[in-house]
Formats: sequence, C-alpha cells, structure tokens
Amino acid sequence: MSVTQSPAPAASRPAARPRIPRVPFWAQILLGLVLGVVLGFVARRYDVDWLETTLTHIGEIFIQLLKLAVAPLVFFAITISITNLRNVQNAARLATRTLLWFMATSLIAVVIGLTIGLLTDPGSSAEVTRSGDEHSSGSWLDFLTGIVPTDIVTPFAELQVLQIVFLAVVVGIAALKLGPKAAPLLSFGEAALQLLQKALWWIIRLAPLGTVGLIGNAVREYGWDLIGDYATFTADVYVGCALVLFGVYPLLLATVAKVNPVQFFKGAWPALQLAFVSRSSVGTMPLTQKVTERLGVPKEYTSFAVPFGATTKMDGCASIYPAIAAIFVAEFFHVELGIKEYLLIAFVSVIGSAATAGLTGATVMLTLTLSTLGLPLEGVGLLLAIDPILDMIRTATNVAGQAAIPVLVAAREQILDREKFATAKSFSIEDAQRETDEDADGGETRDAEGRATVPAAASPSGAS
Repeated sequence: MSVTQSPAPAASRPAARPRIPRVPFWAQILLGLVLGVVLGFVARRYDVDWLETTLTHIGEIFIQLLKLAVAPLVFFAITISITNLRNVQNAARLATRTLLWFMATSLIAVVIGLTIGLLTDPGSSAEVTRSGDEHSSGSWLDFLTGIVPTDIVTPFAELQVLQIVFLAVVVGIAALKLGPKAAPLLSFGEAALQLLQKALWWIIRLAPLGTVGLIGNAVREYGWDLIGDYATFTADVYVGCALVLFGVYPLLLATVAKVNPVQFFKGAWPALQLAFVSRSSVGTMPLTQKVTERLGVPKEYTSFAVPFGATTKMDGCASIYPAIAAIFVAEFFHVELGIKEYLLIAFVSVIGSAATAGLTGATVMLTLTLSTLGLPLEGVGLLLAIDPILDMIRTATNVAGQAAIPVLVAAREQILDREKFATAKSFSIEDAQRETDEDADGGETRDAEGRATVPAAASPSGAS
C-alpha cells in the first residue's frame, strides 16, 4: 500500500525571504547626478577639504579605469571587426557606405554648428579670464604625420587612439589576406576582446558612482558662475547637438531607413544615458553595440560599424563643437573669418574627426581646427574650464550617431531585422551583460546569479 505524504502545513513552511527590488540603472545614474550636484555645492560653499578630495579621486579613478581599457579594446575591436567582414555579404560595399554616411552626417552637423555660431555671435561679448593652459601642438601637418606611429609601444602607452586605429586596420587587413594562417592570432584576439568587454561591463556598473565624482567635482570647481560667463556658447553647443540628436538623426531614420525614430530612441536609450554621464564614446562602446544589435542590425555588421564609429564618428565633438568654438575664439580675439575659413572648418571636421579620441574631451579636434585656421591656440585654454559641462551632450550626440548610421545602412541594404527593431525597448545594464555572457558561452542561458543553466529539453532522462 502506498502512502501519500500530505503537504506540510502552510504555517510550518519557511517564509520566503522578500527580495530587495533592483534600482534601474537610469535611476542610479540620476541619483548619482543629483548627489554629485549637492555634494559639489557643499564642498564649494563650505570649503570641505576631505569632500573635495574624495570627489576628485572618485571621478579620476573612474576615468582612469575607462582609459585603462581603451587602448587594447580599440585595437582588438577594430582588428576583429575587420576580419569579421569576411562573414558579411557585400562587406566592401557596407564598409564604404558606412564611411560615406559618417562623413555626410558630419558635414550636416558642422553646417548646423556654423549656422548657429554665425547667428548668435557667441564670443562677441565674452569677458572671461584667459587660462594659462595654452597648446602649441596639433597642426594639420602634425595630424597627418601623426597617423603612423614611430613604434608599437608608444600609442598604447600614451593612448594615441588614431595611431592605435591605424595599427588595428593594418593588422586586420593583413589577417584577412593571410587567411587560415592567421586563425591562431584571431582566436587570441576574440578571446582578448571578450575579456576586455567583460571588464568594461564592470566599469560601466560603476558609472553612477563615477557620476557623483565627475559632476560633483565640476560643480565644486566652477559652480554655475562659469556657465553665465559662457552662457551663449554653452547654449549654442547644446542647441546644436540637440538639433542633430533629435532632428537630423530622426529625419534620416524616418525618410531614408523608413523606420520609427521614437522606436530607435527607445532601444538606444541605455547607451545614450551612459554616454551623457561617462563622457566616453569608447567606454560606452559595448553598450552601443548591444543596443544596435537589439535594434535589428546583424551582429557581424555591428561588430564592425560600432567600433569603427566609436573612434571616428564624432558629430558632437568633431563637428558641432569645433565649428562653434572656432567662431567664439575668432570673435574673442577679433579675427575676421571668411568663406575660405568656414570651408576649412567643414573640411577639418569631416576628414579629421578620427583625431578625436573616444574619451572625454574634444581638445585635440579644437586644437587641430584652430591651428588650421591660424587662430590663437590660447583659445583652447579659454574653453577648457567649461569643457566637462559641454562634453556630456557632445558624447551623447556622438553615440546616437554611432548607433543610428548602422541602422540606416542596414535598412538601405535590406539586412535590418525590422521585426526586431519594432520590438526593441530599453533594458537594464544587467540584461545587457547577461546577453554578452551568453554570446561568449555559445548561447547557453544563465540564471539571475549568472550561473549557467541547462535547457529543460537537454536535461538527462529522469532529472528534475
């Protein structure tokens, strides 16, 4: 006779431990932003030395962590992305069209920047204290000769992103030509890239804390008085970036790609918010690649277009900002600019955007633009103080373009998964990291704690 065991009374069962709800990443970022502003004002108003030191170190450590991963990440990402093109049909045409759209949107952005600068005269009434931080390097000739490194170690040691890109392109093309002989090198490169991306995800998770330090330190050091001194210039940069971010990109997506721009922003939002607070296109790159894939762009093409864009597609830093800044500096020093100078600004912005590292700041591009126009390089020092405040919207604009152009090109080439695009939505950093882990593990699924799980259909007979 079989005895059936009655279930234990409900009262004797151990009570389920309530789970603490996770705070969404965007809310963590917002909290860090508010906390940074409050702590920055406290440190500035009451001259709290230990708080000042803490905010400075938190911000510096976060940026140093990003910089630590940038050099190898850029090298392996571009090298592997070039070799991955062998798996993409019409790879040469895709690469060419991607580059052409990068240049076309950069030209549109610089025209918008010039137009806003000419209409508002941002430097005509500026009365700011000139910084002693002058730059004497960065000429157009220096830019051209600086593409090719003198050795292999220096670009990585000094974070010369343009030279790292050059080395990566050469290695990637050489690996394509070698074919099977380069397989061991490519296997190592893919493993190294996965390792770097994993480490970068950890750094990204620290972004809310980094936001406290970066924003707090900026408020502590400059307060809001500085914005008043540069009010017109600051407004110009934000308006110009907003026009590109919420005007040009949506218009191109709607008319050229025939997709819903609102849906694009819904899917790309996680990368845009991280770009705004981290001020690093390269630091945001893994998340940009993830949102682009979720928007229906094939992974093989995304793995090329996004790393390439993260180091060369800089509509905020390399187009809008230097155009308005050049007009500001010219008006401040009472230098007349003519049609030739405006054409030079457009040319430098479109061709020289690769000179801007995908990190914080656009000093290299501004120096290059001013030196090409023959304007005083002291103008770079004039704008350094306001740079952290401007760099947030510039980087968000950069990243939006780095995601929008692959969507546009994929749609034009009829390789965009429109059903996937239509269902794309915002997601948490945890979800993105988990998907990356699953891709690295060959598709096996993981539970909430990140442990690998076996699908039910694959469970051994009799397993429960």
